[in-house]
Amino acid sequence: MSSGNPGKPVRPFTGRHMALIMVAFFGVVIAVNVTMARLATSTFTGVVVENSYVASQHFNRWLDEARREDALGWRAQAVRDGDGHVRVTLAGAPAGAAVRGDAWHPLGRAPDHELRFVPDGAGFRSVEPLAPGRWRIRLDVSAGGQRWRTEDMVG
Repeated sequence: MSSGNPGKPVRPFTGRHMALIMVAFFGVVIAVNVTMARLATSTFTGVVVENSYVASQHFNRWLDEARREDALGWRAQAVRDGDGHVRVTLAGAPAGAAVRGDAWHPLGRAPDHELRFVPDGAGFRSVEPLAPGRWRIRLDVSAGGQRWRTEDMVG
């Protein structure tokens, strides 16, 4: 049988060719796996709590606190305005409430920020602006001797 090109001999497919194909295939698979593993570990460490045993000892207390906070019926909405300040609107909270907060980048790419809020018309406004990007905001609202916490995403 000829390859359609007269005068040129057909080279047989040998074990050497198969070995090169296998090495190239597994080389690509290994390179992709290493790349994906490095990207995964550089964006999320996998640590949710520092010590899971200690966290488990507080779990029921955290659930009780969450139930008490839900029973208050307070709600908050956080948005970032055009100049980077975070605005918080409260619903159901008594007058004279105080708000503080923490902001952290979901993937840990930027340092955490403590947010201080001042009353601003119908809600509260952060004193310092927040850098551009998506941020998780943990709000801590206290009023009338009660405390309520929530989390929101801005950005």
